[in-house]
Amino acid sequence: MKGYYFITEPALSRAGVMSDTANALKAGATIVQYRQKSGSSAVLYAEALELRGVCRGARFLVNDRVDIALAVDADGVHVGGDDLPVPVVRRLLRPGRILGVTVRTLDEAVRAVDEGADYLGVGPIFATTTKGDAGRPVGIERLKEIRKECRVPLAAIGGITLANAREVMAAGADMICAMSAVVSAPGVEEAVRAFQNLFAANETDRKEIP
Repeated sequence: MKGYYFITEPALSRAGVMSDTANALKAGATIVQYRQKSGSSAVLYAEALELRGVCRGARFLVNDRVDIALAVDADGVHVGGDDLPVPVVRRLLRPGRILGVTVRTLDEAVRAVDEGADYLGVGPIFATTTKGDAGRPVGIERLKEIRKECRVPLAAIGGITLANAREVMAAGADMICAMSAVVSAPGVEEAVRAFQNLFAANETDRKEIP
């Protein structure tokens, strides 16, 4: 799991979730998280099922709603502190399915990994207005601490832009979520491609270091 991690955000979208996702995939995104905080279960199910079809060839995860993830046969689910406990989610998921967990502290990160998380969403790294409940930024140093202690992939989120993405990668992020910088951009495909190019350049730089 590496590269740009695309998360749907209907409130910021210019062209709609389906179009945004299709364009993100064109740009090389290999993991998509369906995030929808409003609507009935029936509406979420129908939308997630349609999006699941769009994401053939990419990993498709559902935010928060384990029931929706199971219903559409998603590749996994991402949960936070207000959702079902990690051990319960791990038990509900089918073998081989991906479990991502949002963490803010080193203790939360270590516990989540011990309880079965396949990757961690760390953040907000910087101040963000995209998620009203995100809380205060945890900062680059926290990301470094978690990277040092946890060997699972890390997805950094919160206030990330092209201008600070290299710093986030250098701190240990395997994946980057930059919702506002991408979904609000005039062209989602071009915005995702710009982040993917940063990852490619970063890998080249690492190979050239003697």
